[in-house]
Amino acid sequence: MSRIGNKTITIPAGCEISVSDSNEVTVKGPKGTLSRQFSPLITVKVDGAEVNCTRANEEKHTKQLHGTTRALIHNMIVGTTEGFKKTLEIVGIGYKAAMNGKTLNLNLGYSHDINMDIEEGVTVEVPNPTTIVVSGIDKQRVGEIASQIRAFRKPEPYKGKGIRYQGEKVAHKEGKTAVSGS
Repeated sequence: MSRIGNKTITIPAGCEISVSDSNEVTVKGPKGTLSRQFSPLITVKVDGAEVNCTRANEEKHTKQLHGTTRALIHNMIVGTTEGFKKTLEIVGIGYKAAMNGKTLNLNLGYSHDINMDIEEGVTVEVPNPTTIVVSGIDKQRVGEIASQIRAFRKPEPYKGKGIRYQGEKVAHKEGKTAVSGS
């Protein structure tokens, strides 16, 4: 039994949801519009200010789709009304970030700067040289862009230098110690 799939989704004010015959759900909100195609095994019904998902059978695969479909629709609603945001922190002497138009410029201790073009639908801001804020209406795209930025220089375990998510704890390892051999 899918506990997540059985929960009803409340539609906030200012948000419209439509479901087509081919099971494509379109969500329009104050921040934008998202649409996504879902499996025909899951039926999506809009009743007034609520959305319900029901499954066609009790097979394992269908039960898995049930919870996932409900979660994706909920994320579409939250994204078009509130939006999603991930904050990255840069730790390390000389490591910094800057925006040049639609290009993110990263100086991470390599022999060259890293330039990353930012796609439509995702906004990247650099409030200060050691903070990057990725925001948008699609949770998957925001997380993916933040992950790509972090992958340029993951936090290393000895000094903790690199790019990390805000609030991320980096496990520190103890370095080599000199032992006098007598």
